[in-house]
Order: sequence, then C-alpha cells, then structure tokens
Amino acid sequence: MGTPDFAVPSLKAVMAAGHTVVGVFTQPDRPRGRGHKVVPSPVKQVAVEAGLPVFQPRRLREPDALETLCSLGPDVICVVAYGQILPKAILELPPLGCVNVHASLLPRWRGAAPIQAALLAGDTVTGVTTMLMDEGLDTGDILLQRVIPIEAGDDAGALHDRLAAAGADLLVETLALLADGRAPRRPQDDALATYAPKVEREQAALDWSQPAGRIFNHVRAYAPWPGAYTLHGERILKVLQVEPLPDDVPGAVPGEVVVVDERGFVVQAGRGTVLVRRVQPPGGAPMSGRDYVNGYRLRTGDRLTAVQPGSGPSDGN
Repeated sequence: MGTPDFAVPSLKAVMAAGHTVVGVFTQPDRPRGRGHKVVPSPVKQVAVEAGLPVFQPRRLREPDALETLCSLGPDVICVVAYGQILPKAILELPPLGCVNVHASLLPRWRGAAPIQAALLAGDTVTGVTTMLMDEGLDTGDILLQRVIPIEAGDDAGALHDRLAAAGADLLVETLALLADGRAPRRPQDDALATYAPKVEREQAALDWSQPAGRIFNHVRAYAPWPGAYTLHGERILKVLQVEPLPDDVPGAVPGEVVVVDERGFVVQAGRGTVLVRRVQPPGGAPMSGRDYVNGYRLRTGDRLTAVQPGSGPSDGN
C-alpha cells in the first residue's frame, strides 16, 4: 500500500527482492497541476508497468476493500505513505502483520510530515523506521531503524529522496527477518514522542523578523513544495535556497535588502542576515538570486514583506 513518490523505491525493492506482490493498493486518481488533469499516483504508474493488480478504494473501511484483501491472502501488508488509516480488521488480517516504513527515527516525528518537521527543528540526524502497525498514529512496535545524517545543503526534496531509498532497503531487510521469525521488536517510548502534522501551504510564509538560522531551516523545510514565500512589491516570490549569515547591517529592518552582488541578494533578518541564492517568481521557473536581481530590478533598500493569510502562491507556481 502506497501512493506518492516516496513509496516507489519500496515497491521496486520488494519486487526486485523476489517477493510475490499479490496486489497494490493506492489512492484513487486525482486531478493535479494547473490543468487539473486526472493522473494516477506514482505507485500506480509503477505497478501498472510491472503488470501488478492495482486496487484504489476510496475508503479502506468499505466492505469491498476488506473482501478484496481477504481474497488476495497476503502474508504481510507493506504500507509506505499510503494516505489512509488502516482499520483494525485489516491490521489483523495478514499473519506477519502490517509493516510501515516511516521517514523518521520513531518516536520522534510521528505524523504526516516528518521530513519537514526535522528540518524546521534544525535536527542534524534523522532516519527511517520500520514498525508493526497498530491502531495508533505511528505508535506501533519498532522493528528496524537506520540513521541518516542531515547535511547542511539538504532541503526537503533531497532528504526525501535519500530517506525513500533507505526506507526501501530497510523494508526488504525487515521482510527477510519477519519471514525467518527473527525480526527484533521493541515498543516505542511515548514520553519521547514528537509530532509532525500535515504541511499546509500557509505555514510556508516567510517571517523576516525571525533569526537567520530559523529562516534557513524554514526555507529548506518547504523546498521544493510548497516553497517558502514572501512579497516583493505586489509580487509573491518563492524563496528556494538561502544561506544564513551572522552579521547584522546597522539601521536595517527585517526584510530589507541590504546587499546585491554576484552571489544573489542579502536580506536583513531579525538577527543576522540571509543570502538568497535561489528563487522562483510567479509563473516562472526557478532561477538564481542574481538572475532575479537583474530581471526584476531588485535594489538595495527594497523591502520583502509578509504575505497576508490566504494570499499565498497557487499549485501552479
């Protein structure tokens, strides 16, 4: 069971390891992009290419979904970013249980957006966990974990890809141990749990009154989607890559452009300054900060300001 790009390496790894995939459950096809064209999920595309049977129930609690799963008779159900809660009847169906791949070192960052949460918090390490699912939110017993360092140059996109690959390897290792009856199992310590709720577009709005280090974490947590954003004049500008700098500019206010040079442009933060290296203007492609300066006449003394709630960029940008 899986839906987005994060789940694709796991499906491919399970197939490559020689396991028999009796069925692939994924979310229904949905409209995406500016044209709202209905497209299949990344997992469905891979499954169809591999000739695997695909099932797309709107709700797993519907009787037909449970009947279908029962007829398939899986030994184990692998769940990777599926997007639906599994009811108790399904959790209890496979003899070896339901195994989930989660993109954090549980119990830290339970929930829908562990990658963004780790970057926002300034974590220096994260990882992947396989666990036996129960009825709670990412509360099941831990099977295996793998630690992944967070590099200074990582954003959510780069970290997503590394964790997806690591999760696929860990899932194959977990399945082998389960089949042999040798899988380790330990309960989570709920006292150490932290939570990572679903990312909403409004959360990505930039607040230049924050310290430079926090702005740096904010930008990389929301790159490439939804993209941290600010207002330049009347133009909503996505900010995709920045570098925190320690020095303040005397007399400058948060959001003020204080330097324009070959590197891009520097903005005063609440404490320290921020070098903006990569941006995306409305309706345009990502570009360097320097190209934005040249193309949109950004000047020293210009102010970047907060976007009012509900006025953020659309999916098309």
